[in-house]
Amino acid sequence: MIYNMEFETLPREALEAIQLRRLRANVERIYATVPFYRRKLDEAGVKPGDIQSLKDLSRLPFTTKQDLRDNYPFGMFAVPMDNVVRIHASSGTTGQPTVVGYTARDVATWAELMARALSAGGASRGDIIHNAYGYGLFTGGLGVHYGAEKLGASVIPISGGNTKRQVLIMRDFGPTILTCTPSYALHLAEAAQEMGVDFSALKFKSGIFGAEPWSETMRLEIERILHLSAVDIYGLSEVIGPGVAIECVEAKKGLHIFEDHFLPEIIRPETGDPAGPGETGELVFTSLTKEAFPILRYRTRDISSLNYAPCICGRTMVRMTRVSGRTDDMLIIRGVNVFPSQIESVLMEMTEVEPHYQLVVDREGTLDNLTVNVEVGEQAFSDEVKDLLTLEKKIAKNIKETLGVSVRVKLVEPKTIARSEGKAQRVIDNRKI
Repeated sequence: MIYNMEFETLPREALEAIQLRRLRANVERIYATVPFYRRKLDEAGVKPGDIQSLKDLSRLPFTTKQDLRDNYPFGMFAVPMDNVVRIHASSGTTGQPTVVGYTARDVATWAELMARALSAGGASRGDIIHNAYGYGLFTGGLGVHYGAEKLGASVIPISGGNTKRQVLIMRDFGPTILTCTPSYALHLAEAAQEMGVDFSALKFKSGIFGAEPWSETMRLEIERILHLSAVDIYGLSEVIGPGVAIECVEAKKGLHIFEDHFLPEIIRPETGDPAGPGETGELVFTSLTKEAFPILRYRTRDISSLNYAPCICGRTMVRMTRVSGRTDDMLIIRGVNVFPSQIESVLMEMTEVEPHYQLVVDREGTLDNLTVNVEVGEQAFSDEVKDLLTLEKKIAKNIKETLGVSVRVKLVEPKTIARSEGKAQRVIDNRKI
């Protein structure tokens, strides 16, 4: 179902006219209200009146996460604090937290976008949404919550954690839509199995999973284990939170970006130059309607591409391919670029292992070594040592043939890799670089 037929099915020409009008107004307002951007635009020799077409977007300066940290906490806000009704922030696990603000209109816009997203993911007014994204400073939980209420669905604000209680609530309340990270979805299924709860007997029809990269093979694994249709949702707090883009249940071939609110680009990460049509590169977003925290050409570090071909669902907005990794979590192992999602794809094609893994990078002398810790099932772990050694060699061989990098493989006992209630920690980098 399409939630907002008027905007989600706009002809390209009409959509681009809206984008240009909103872009010009936004740049003018940002220039007048945010000293950081006024300085950046002056340094680039660009005035708001210079934006005459969408092609002029490339004249605007990029914004990076470091810019947000340098202006911590409220230096990037475009409205007085009297007008800010909501503040969210990143966890700050990789540095200074990034802080974002919302006006009342921003919150209403976010709810509208999440209603669109949930609808695209298979939800409707009569559904019960089991929302296991984290509530609090993380935008995931509240983003889904407001969208569910806007849609008119019932929402269970369970948040993350207390997994056994979650399973009991899923059994007793009969939710029909599951929202959480893909890794936590698998953890829920594992806990349910231990408790004797059969996911096939639950009422879930659809799952909307995001906040971390995941592969097509993991989608198939989730659908097989959880007995639901799994779609990918994309968002980031710096742009608005979840609800920037989502797959439709009809096609599952790319995530529709809500282009009337966000202007996407793909650039070559090394140079910042625009990528060619269909080319894979770094995803960049410019907000068109955010009031409290507008952002110009934000470098997401996410690797994707854009597809403007029509979709069978009827939505006309561009689709981004599933995020394959990030430019800042890419590992370079002896000259080979490796993303965790690529390793995951190889592992998920093997029936002998479980969908839980961790990559450990060490430096011995001047050489980097990558160890892949992967869980095996109860039956496989009880096999003879020679069988386990054979499996380790098989996994290493498959990774070498697929990615061109030699790795060490270590099989570990079932349930020994830490489970996450939020984003899974896939990489442990012990190098002193």
